[in-house]
Amino acid sequence: MKKIFFTFIFLIGLSVSAQTSNELIGKWQLVKWTKNGKDKNIQEYYKTDQVFQVFKENGEFLSLVGDESHKAKWKLSKNNSELTIIAVLMPVKFSVDYFDAQKRIITTPQIGTFEYKKVTE
Repeated sequence: MKKIFFTFIFLIGLSVSAQTSNELIGKWQLVKWTKNGKDKNIQEYYKTDQVFQVFKENGEFLSLVGDESHKAKWKLSKNNSELTIIAVLMPVKFSVDYFDAQKRIITTPQIGTFEYKKVTE
């Protein structure tokens, strides 16, 4: 009986995939922004709904807002619970609330909670 139990636990462990920086690589579009429990209007604030984050394998990061582009660096903590984006020597830390291959939710107290969907091009 013990053997069956441990085999079952092992199989469950195999089916749960831990998200890593590999899944973060790619282009993500901002689809929802909330602050203090209230939805913010992405189109109104950014003057476009074309707001993206692009993560590259070498730690390079690109923020795209309409026609504007801003370069930075990124890193994900070892336990994947914190995402840091470093722009002009100023790190901004986000807690990773949810993260899978297609959806990501991050929060920073100063700015709010951001929900992104992965874009396939």
